[in-house]
Amino acid sequence: MFCKQTSLFSLGLTTTALVSGLLAAEIVPVGPGSYTTERPESCQPLPATLYRSESVTGPTPTNQWWSSLVWKPFSQPLFAHPLSLLCHEKGLILSDPSQAIDGAGGHIMGGGIPEGGDLTIGLVGHDFPSANYAGSSDWFVTAEFLSDGARLETSFGHGSPFVFGKVAGGELAIVCGDRPQVWSGEGGGATLGLTIRGHHYGVFGASGSSWEVSEENTFTNKNGKDYFSVALLPDNQANTLALFAGVAHNHVTDSRVSYRQNKGTLESVYETTLEPLEKGEPGTLLALYPHQWKYSTNSTTDYSYASVRGEMKVLLGDKFTTRVPIQGLLPVLPKEGIPDSEQALAYLKEQASDSSEEFKDTYWEGKHLGKLATLAGIADQLDATEMRDSFLKEIKIRLENWLTASPGESAPLFYYDEDWGTLIGSQPSYGSDSQINDHHFHYGYFIRAAAEVARFDLDWAQKWQPMIELIIRDIASRDREDPLFPYTRCFDFYAGHSWASGHADFGDGNNQESSSESLNAWYGLMLWGEIMGDTALRDKGLFLFNTERTAVEEYWFDVSETNFPKNFPHVALGMVWGGKGAFATWFSGEIDHIHGINWLPFTPASIYMGRFPDYVKKNHDRIVEQREGGNNYNNGWGDLVVMFNALNDPEMAASYLNENPNCSLEGGNTHAFMYHWIHTLDTLGRNDASVTADHPFTNVYLKDGEKTYAAYNFGKKPLQVIFSDGTRLLAAPQDLTVK
Repeated sequence: MFCKQTSLFSLGLTTTALVSGLLAAEIVPVGPGSYTTERPESCQPLPATLYRSESVTGPTPTNQWWSSLVWKPFSQPLFAHPLSLLCHEKGLILSDPSQAIDGAGGHIMGGGIPEGGDLTIGLVGHDFPSANYAGSSDWFVTAEFLSDGARLETSFGHGSPFVFGKVAGGELAIVCGDRPQVWSGEGGGATLGLTIRGHHYGVFGASGSSWEVSEENTFTNKNGKDYFSVALLPDNQANTLALFAGVAHNHVTDSRVSYRQNKGTLESVYETTLEPLEKGEPGTLLALYPHQWKYSTNSTTDYSYASVRGEMKVLLGDKFTTRVPIQGLLPVLPKEGIPDSEQALAYLKEQASDSSEEFKDTYWEGKHLGKLATLAGIADQLDATEMRDSFLKEIKIRLENWLTASPGESAPLFYYDEDWGTLIGSQPSYGSDSQINDHHFHYGYFIRAAAEVARFDLDWAQKWQPMIELIIRDIASRDREDPLFPYTRCFDFYAGHSWASGHADFGDGNNQESSSESLNAWYGLMLWGEIMGDTALRDKGLFLFNTERTAVEEYWFDVSETNFPKNFPHVALGMVWGGKGAFATWFSGEIDHIHGINWLPFTPASIYMGRFPDYVKKNHDRIVEQREGGNNYNNGWGDLVVMFNALNDPEMAASYLNENPNCSLEGGNTHAFMYHWIHTLDTLGRNDASVTADHPFTNVYLKDGEKTYAAYNFGKKPLQVIFSDGTRLLAAPQDLTVK
């Protein structure tokens, strides 16, 4: 039996430490659960200073591409592709990283920011003590610079070649980092065309203003109003400058993504709100990433930019729409994928006898909960009700301990930091406390485990719903006015994927390693929302999952071979950074780990990795070429390599497991799921990504030209599921139906 006292002493904490650390804690009840507002001694403190404008209220966003702006007096480089920017005591520095993109060294590197950048936006005679976060929208952020009554406000975002600015109490200056070539506007006027270090810029003062060379390489705006903009140009042609000038004073004041599912398709609308400060052309210019323009319904111009994510195509307008096919997901794989129930039951019994009373940190506790959730589903498919209920009982006990805080306790619990607006689990791990790292990785396991319990015990789920949804709000709040948490903390709406670091305090920007653990979190949201009857939450999970899935296909895997530099020697990335792509991990240089960290945890949702079987083969074959032992998979994370390869060659995977029934395992894997996964693909077939459905909880398998359809119906009435190829399946209530 699990209890708070057992968990505390298993962590080696003394009574004295517990009492002194938490006796004064405020315990906040949330349904039958609770959290504390006092930091446990096991958690390192967050910074006492947040660099944000006095005008900003509410929880502070973290885990974004621009987060170092909040954590530091001046930011680290901010990669708002196609631009790179740096907040500095002199103002905002701009650079173009595109010409230095290279993959020959084994990583995808972009250009850095040289001393002084290409140009700096500042105020004459002013240095700034700091740059402050002054607000953000879905993909734009505002940085504020204050000095002796003068104010410089700059706004910039992913995909925008523009920096929009306003000035108060000072005189605008553009300082070039190297001798500029002035190819337009040298004779006066509000618009300049500049080339610095081979990079082209348009500088747009207000109508009636002019630019004066006040000192070497410095242009001062005279007789200007309080607004301006600067843009990175694709070239130095007069018609290009004229196009940008036409929309230069349409400042972006808001950016938002809306979405809906429509008969197997995710339709997302990316929309800007513009403030036209002068009469000009309508709209703005937006550079779309590959995961956007490949699925966009809008036409783009002939202009484009290079980036470390691949070609960005430029669109003229204030919004665009993408239509992405939805990958169907199941809470459990079909029982038809279990050829030998006795073998599967033996694997389950092996796991049932291997429970531990020790509570772990948030990451490793999460991985344990993830195991239990998957095992419960397999047991249910085998009608092993007693074992299923045993796994579910362990999940409940463990979650209830985490979801309840008590005076004099240090772990397991959650505490809320009001200054930073975040819920932190104790014990923390990998900087989840002092850096707000990896919350979606860790908490995604908790959410999916709770959803698996809810599938069988809705009363329990409804009882603990308030605390489960508090955890959900920490990583994916749906409310833009949430008083406790920022809106969708870690997801980058424009880049299409999440960021793992809370502070992004790195010269290469923010980063994310385990894209698959991010997707695991959104899988959990989909399941929890569906089971709890919250279709809006389900659809948010569906949006996050399918958007990030396309980003994984483009930037971690490059399945179509269009984005990695031609001289990049690998077939996948281990980590995506703001300014680069790394064939590496935070913890290991082993090739199994570099690839496998973007596969685990294997769950029924991992079917998404099989949408491109030819890529799976290419990926697997490259690993075998380079891994120690080659195709002797009984070492390292060989079990994951085999499971990944099953998405293309399940017969090979089944043969391996039959010959090695007790093969070595990665710490979050089990023989029971490895068996179910491989034999489902071997028996029913590979993922047929060409077929979608009007219900998100489906799979379609294809073997020898024959399709098998599976749909899970969470409702209490039969459900008619219609697939895009015309097939109809009547899904039985609260069950998985296979046809």
